[in-house]
Amino acid sequence: MGSIPGVSFLLLVVSVSLLTSSSVQGGKILVFPVDGSHWVNMNLLIQSLHSRGHEVTVVRTATSWYVKENAPHYHSLTITLPAAISIEQEDFFVTFLVKMLAIHKEGATLRSFVNFYWEMLGTLSNIHRQASLLGVEMFENKTLMQSIRDTQFDVVLLDPGLPVGVLVAHELKLPTVFNVRWITSGEGHFVVAPSPTSYVPTSGYAASDKMTFGQRVKNTFHYFLNTCIDKFIVCPHYDRLVERYFGPDVKFYHLLQAADIWLMRVDFVFEFPRPTMPNIAYIGGFQSKPSKPLSSELEEFVESSGEHGFILMSLGTLVNGLPVEITSEIAAAFAQLPQKVIWRHAIEPPNNLGNNTLLVKWMPQNDLLGHPKIKAFVAHGGTNGIYESMYHGVPIIGIPLLFDQFENVLRLEARGAAKVVDATKLTRQSLLEAIQEVVHNPSYRNNMKRLSALHRDKPMHPLETALYWIEFVMRHKGASHLRTESYKMPWYAYYSVDVICFLVAVLLMLTAVVVGSIRFLCIRLCRRRKTKKE
Repeated sequence: MGSIPGVSFLLLVVSVSLLTSSSVQGGKILVFPVDGSHWVNMNLLIQSLHSRGHEVTVVRTATSWYVKENAPHYHSLTITLPAAISIEQEDFFVTFLVKMLAIHKEGATLRSFVNFYWEMLGTLSNIHRQASLLGVEMFENKTLMQSIRDTQFDVVLLDPGLPVGVLVAHELKLPTVFNVRWITSGEGHFVVAPSPTSYVPTSGYAASDKMTFGQRVKNTFHYFLNTCIDKFIVCPHYDRLVERYFGPDVKFYHLLQAADIWLMRVDFVFEFPRPTMPNIAYIGGFQSKPSKPLSSELEEFVESSGEHGFILMSLGTLVNGLPVEITSEIAAAFAQLPQKVIWRHAIEPPNNLGNNTLLVKWMPQNDLLGHPKIKAFVAHGGTNGIYESMYHGVPIIGIPLLFDQFENVLRLEARGAAKVVDATKLTRQSLLEAIQEVVHNPSYRNNMKRLSALHRDKPMHPLETALYWIEFVMRHKGASHLRTESYKMPWYAYYSVDVICFLVAVLLMLTAVVVGSIRFLCIRLCRRRKTKKE
C-alpha cells in the first residue's frame, strides 16, 4: 500500500467505501468541535461526511479561532458568549508555555510550583465554566432549540474535550458519537474501559507499560490526582448545568459515559496495549494520506539538498514560536547540519539562522514528510504530526512542550523510533547530537518503517472506519447493544467491594462457628474427663 500513488489510493478508498458500507442517504449531523488542533481532525471527518451526501451543521462560538462561520462543506450555528473561551485565543498556549518553561528552567521551588499549578487549575476551571455557558445560551434560546428540533438531526458528533454537546444531545434525545482521545479527566479510555494503573500509564505521567514499583506508585498518584481535578475543578460546572435543566436524577458523568460510539484517535501500533470495549472504534492516523507533489519553490529547495536530504521542523498549530533564547539555540544547531532545513516559524526570525534553513509560516507537512529526501522530523509530539510521520516512516527528534506531547514522544522512543530532547535543557550541542544520531543511526528509520508497515496494514483505512461507525449509529438510531451499563453502578458494586465484604463476613462467621464449635467440644470433653476422674 505504501507505493500506491495518491489518485489510485483515493480510488481504492472510494471502492472500499462503496463495497463495505450500507450508506445513509442524506443524513443530518450536528457537530460540537473543540478549537485548535482538534478542529483539524474534526474538519476532515466533516469534509468526508459531506462528500458522502450528509448535511453537517457545526456549533461554533463567535470568537472561534479555527472554526469558520462560512464553509462549503458545513452550515454553522454561531453562539455568542459573554466572553471568549480561553483556548480560542491564539496567544493562550504561548503564554502558558512561556510560564511553564520559565519555572522548569529556573529550577522550580515548591512555592513557584504550587503557584503555577494553582493558576493552571484556575485557568482550567475557567475554560470549562466558559464552555458550559455555551449550553446555557443554547438552552435559554427557545427559538434556536426549536429550530434544531425541527431540523430532525440523526446524530450528534462531538469532541468531549469540552463536553457541553453531550448535554444538548441528551436534551434532543439523539445518539452520540465521540471523536475523542481526551475528555475532561484525561485519556478517554479511563472512563469507558477498565484501565489498571499497574500497566496502563495515566494521563500526565510519561511512562511505558512496563513500570517499576516506584513508577506504579507515581502512576496511581497521577490517576488519583486526575480524578480529583476532574471531580472538584471541571465537572461542577457541568453538574450545575445538568441539575438546572434536567433535574437531580440525571448525572453529567453518566451522560458522558453513555456515548454510543467512541471513535478513539489511537492505533495500538503507537499506543501501549490496554483493555477496550465493544463500542470503541480505533481511528488513529485517520488523517494520514499519501503525499502530493510540492510547489516548485519547495521542490527546488528540497532538491538542492543533494545526497544529504532535508529535515523538517514544526511545533504544530497551537504554538507559533518558542522563547528567543531557545529558538536561537535551535537555529545554531541547524546551521551546523549538512542537510537543508524547512522550519515552520511564524514570528521573528531567530538569531544564528543558517543559509541552509528556510523559514515558512505554513507548509504542506504531510507532503514534505512523504518526500523521498526527508531524513528526520523535529517535532513537538502532537498527535497529528506523530501519525503523519509514522505513516511515512520518518523518525522523530521530539521536543515536547505541552500536555500529552511528553507521553506521545515517549511511546515512540520506547519503540526506538524517536529521540527526545528536553526543551528546558536544550542547547545547540544537545540538539545537534540528537539530530545526528537519528539521521546517521539506521535503527531509528528502520524502527519507524516497521511501525509504518504495521500502521498501514489494515482491512480498512481508519477514516473509512470512522465514517462507517457514524453511519452505523445513524442507521440504527444508536448502538446501545455495544455499550456496557456498568457506568451506572455505584463504585462499591463496580469494584465488588460489597461482594468482598459479604464473603469476608461469611468467612468470619464460618470461622467463628468452627472455632466456637471446637471450643465447645473441647470444653465438654474436658468436663467429661474431669467428671470421670472424680
